[in-house]
Amino acid sequence: MLQTIEVEIDASGRVHPVEPFEHLPSGRALLTFLTPVEDVAETALLAESALAEDWLKSEEDAAWAHLQPDR
Repeated sequence: MLQTIEVEIDASGRVHPVEPFEHLPSGRALLTFLTPVEDVAETALLAESALAEDWLKSEEDAAWAHLQPDR
């Protein structure tokens, strides 16, 4: 059975469950690194001006018009 738990990894590489967990079983696991929220927000801000060039085109408004029934 697959089970997913949230963990924190300390500077020494030790894994610590965020929620109380009686015993981490020995064996193999997959680890997914989550991007900190600050990094995501910064990336979005940096990309905004480049994306705005496309967002502000009249073709974009026409392409998305079907999702805005009040317009």
